[in-house]
Amino acid sequence: MRAFLLLPSLLIALPAPARTVYRCVRAGTLSLATAPEPGSKCEAVQLDDNAPQTPDLWGRMGIFSGTLYEREQDGAKVYSTRNLPGSVPYLRFTVTTPPGEPAHEGLGQVGTPRLDAWPKLFAAAAKRNQVEDALLRAIAHAESGFNDKAVSSKGAQGVMQLMPQTAREYGVADPFSASQSIAAGARHLHWLMARYQGDRTRVVAAYNAGVGAVERFDGVPPYAETRAYVDKVEALLARYRQALGTAPLRPADSVPVAPAGAVTPPV
Repeated sequence: MRAFLLLPSLLIALPAPARTVYRCVRAGTLSLATAPEPGSKCEAVQLDDNAPQTPDLWGRMGIFSGTLYEREQDGAKVYSTRNLPGSVPYLRFTVTTPPGEPAHEGLGQVGTPRLDAWPKLFAAAAKRNQVEDALLRAIAHAESGFNDKAVSSKGAQGVMQLMPQTAREYGVADPFSASQSIAAGARHLHWLMARYQGDRTRVVAAYNAGVGAVERFDGVPPYAETRAYVDKVEALLARYRQALGTAPLRPADSVPVAPAGAVTPPV
């Protein structure tokens, strides 16, 4: 018997005598392993002989892209998608986001901060919604490169690359209006900051992949696009803070906590 990791186009049979795979969460990120990871909160999932065809395996286990690592733990070889101390790369693999998911890497590239793009609109929207100006700009930069006519392959539109449903929830009449897009993007960011109590990693991941995906995976979804997007926003945020001469918000400056059970953005 072997332990398996399911990938969309590749079934990897790991050389480990087990039928259990562990779903491990640490610092808002998810991994799969053939043994519980030290320092992570792990849940054992039993696989049967028909595991690759199990309809809910996606939701239960997750699909990963990146590197599978091998290491020794308690005298045995174990495998994990997280690079823990003592690990060595075992297999590199790439998986795209499943059809129908809004996750995308973003149309903008990491580069020089653009302070000339609608500075008054960003400053006003950030102040009005109690979100960090540098973060709002970093997301716009990552999403569209400040192209107010941008349309992604997933259907996101405008400067802040709002999905049509999100735009409607915030009353956006013209998704290609820079003022409407930035205002709605800031409101959505405020709502996400409240929902995740200021956890920026989850906020950025949810802006990209949706709240549902973040909830399903209890953190950053294991989509190649979302992980690349989170890294891109973090890099841009540091550059925009430096360019604007601002420091991170203090806890006292953060937005209020969302009420329990709140699932609908304010409109």
